[in-house]
Amino acid sequence: MNINLSVIKGDGIGPEVTEEAIKVLDKIGELYNHSFEYKYVLAGGIAIDEIGNCLPDETVNVCKSSDSVILGAVGGPKWDHLPGSERPEMALLGLRKALNLYANIRPALMFESLSDACPLKEEIVQGGLNLVVVRELTGGIYFGDKGRKKENNKETAYDVEQYWDYEVERIARVGFDLAMNRSKRLTSVDKANVLESSRMWRSIVNKIAKEYPEVELNHQYVDNAAMQLVRNPKQFDVILTSNIFGDILSDEASQVTGSIGMLPSSSLSNGNFGMYEPIHGSAPDIAGKDVANPMATILSCAMMLRTTFNLKNEARAIEDAVNKTLNEGYRTMDIAKPWEEVTGTKKIGDMIVQNIKP
Repeated sequence: MNINLSVIKGDGIGPEVTEEAIKVLDKIGELYNHSFEYKYVLAGGIAIDEIGNCLPDETVNVCKSSDSVILGAVGGPKWDHLPGSERPEMALLGLRKALNLYANIRPALMFESLSDACPLKEEIVQGGLNLVVVRELTGGIYFGDKGRKKENNKETAYDVEQYWDYEVERIARVGFDLAMNRSKRLTSVDKANVLESSRMWRSIVNKIAKEYPEVELNHQYVDNAAMQLVRNPKQFDVILTSNIFGDILSDEASQVTGSIGMLPSSSLSNGNFGMYEPIHGSAPDIAGKDVANPMATILSCAMMLRTTFNLKNEARAIEDAVNKTLNEGYRTMDIAKPWEEVTGTKKIGDMIVQNIKP
């Protein structure tokens, strides 16, 4: 198979972790007779520095013409002085909107060899954790009206949480479809006791649930869900939620499983076109030090192979190689115990490549 990929290395540790993922894909291509063509484009802080725009038109056009997109990470304090509409993070929102990436899938899987990295009591997570957050990605407060204004010599700022019915319907179906292929349990998270947008969300989810009678549906308020994720995370299988709630809960889920450096994600449009990225940020404080964990980016590429290209054996080969590398005791800084030897970014990538078997 010939696969054309747009690659956005981004800022901070983005280029480092992306390079290791490319090494892994090249090994997959060699073993399984695939050809990967990479088109490197700019977005985020580096695009601001080099072009003056966090999301150049060329980047959007190249991404639209590719089969899939790989993203490292964007942002950093270097650009915090810019107005909100010009900051690197706006590149992410722009890409999601331009590519119609409305469904964000964030699995939280705890590798057995990293169970001791979980901050929860052993009896709470015994037997492992395996849940997934389905986050609506192109609506809600991040895309609603926002601004500042002055009245009577006082300044106010506002961000509007707004959803259209069709936005909720399509993400709900993504969640229910995913639940049908897992354990047929779905938890919809909202704040329907306070927010009108959440009350509409809940009513639409209930309506869509009638199309999936095999799926057990329950609802939780977001504050309760946040508590339950640390109290009893094994109760969850598929969590369906809005843009801002999903952003927060998926990061919490990542820490429950051991490290944010281990969690991949996919942002999908219609027809399984997607952008694949780790859920972590650009971590500029450790950029260039060869200590970043590339495994979330590498696992994101496994998600890409399985979801967009239906290459299940290739995806499993990557996941097995990551698992084997962990079982052999290799640890990056974020998952290493104080007494364990720390392995660098490049070395971890090399070991995963070495452990890929057809």
